[in-house]
Amino acid sequence: MRKITFHQLGILALSLFATQLQAQSTPTKEQREVMAGLDNKSAHYGTLSKQIWDWAEVGYQEEKSSALLQQELTKEGFTIKAGVAGIPTAFVATFGSGKPVIGILAEYDALPGITQDATPERKPIDSKKSGHACGHNLFGPGSVASAVAVKNWLQKTGKTGTIQLYGTPAEEGGSGKVYMVREGMFNNTDVVLHWHPADRNGADPSTSLANITAKFRFRGIAAHAAASPERGRSALDGVESMNYMINMMREHIPSDTRIHYVITKGGEAPNVVPDFAEVYYYVRHKNRTILQDVWKRMVKAAEGAGLGTETKMEYEIIGGVYNLLPVESLSKLMHKNLSLVGGVAYSPEETRFAEKLGESFGTSFGSIRKPGEAATVSPFSNNDLLGSASTDVGDVSWVVPTVGLSAATWVPGTAAHSWQAVAASGTSIGVKGMMVAAKSLALTAIDLFKDPALIQKAKADWQQARGADFKYEALLGNRKPALDYRK
Repeated sequence: MRKITFHQLGILALSLFATQLQAQSTPTKEQREVMAGLDNKSAHYGTLSKQIWDWAEVGYQEEKSSALLQQELTKEGFTIKAGVAGIPTAFVATFGSGKPVIGILAEYDALPGITQDATPERKPIDSKKSGHACGHNLFGPGSVASAVAVKNWLQKTGKTGTIQLYGTPAEEGGSGKVYMVREGMFNNTDVVLHWHPADRNGADPSTSLANITAKFRFRGIAAHAAASPERGRSALDGVESMNYMINMMREHIPSDTRIHYVITKGGEAPNVVPDFAEVYYYVRHKNRTILQDVWKRMVKAAEGAGLGTETKMEYEIIGGVYNLLPVESLSKLMHKNLSLVGGVAYSPEETRFAEKLGESFGTSFGSIRKPGEAATVSPFSNNDLLGSASTDVGDVSWVVPTVGLSAATWVPGTAAHSWQAVAASGTSIGVKGMMVAAKSLALTAIDLFKDPALIQKAKADWQQARGADFKYEALLGNRKPALDYRK
């Protein structure tokens, strides 16, 4: 009799697990009922998303958006704990009792400095200062929709378990989830689900870039720039000297590092030597250790700039996030359900919108894709996919097994953080993609409630991926939430 090694048994178990996930090609009656329930409320959740799109509140200022989602969940019988982790716009909504505890993340912050009407031609809205260029107006209501659908299923079946909706503000640079992780708010959660607006549908076990963000402030001495320049010490010189050194440093750091900055304060008038200047930096890398090494060199550059210009330098870390830690078994489960749900089918009017919007993409970056691609689901891939962005979901994924998906809320070929993304996020195209995500999240959560073995395997895979000696320490240290970082 041939002996089978533990390694071979592991491979066999993985193969059987994958086969079971792929075997189901059509929804069950129960799954059809869950999806139909969401379809019946699609217009309602679309109204919520459009309201948040109109408000376009930036990080830690999402007072109306957060209140709207809390109101919706309260109406559905959830218990709300508001103002958690020292953040007025953060909350946790809970329904049910006992194990397992399944969490769903919701975001609702907008980006500053980009506005657009819901039209396929460039049409900024002059009365607004921010816009949902990352689609978080859809993220929040879509996650709420899925949580409510799971709540309805728990009530109908009498199944034991808890569904939690985490209202997480300031994902765009404010690291809202990091403070919630730091406060232990995910310690009793078994699995966390999330999603994100995109220009395609997929659920691969991808990762992301770890990130540190900070504001460097220089203080000098004001003087008349023509009559007595020798008496002045320019804070702007400090900022520009730092920027020059950082730009030279790019040649001598790992090439896959990303550093970007904006000068947020540079003085008031050319004939006055600026006594205060500020520059806002982001630095990213997939490896946290390399990220922290580059960050230390950036601080040295800032210190040198202050010394050389005889200005005083201080810095404030605004945010810091981990890279995403994928769990392949959970991603396969999510992909199975996303495939059952399917993609986004455009109406003739939506197709015309998509084609017109696509004319603005250009061909330089190979971004031209057919609107019909929104109706497809990308094939599953586990080839260590690395995303080019950063997210505070990363920190969550290192303290609890986490899985996500992307849904085609934008016209295929749309770049995130663009006016085209703002436009689509305010239309029925965005709402259709949002409901694809809501259905996929709900079906995945229900699978986890029904089969404890899925959770056990996810936890085992997750423990192995993060390592036995891992200890979580926030990259932003012990600072309090940066509630004024957008002010």
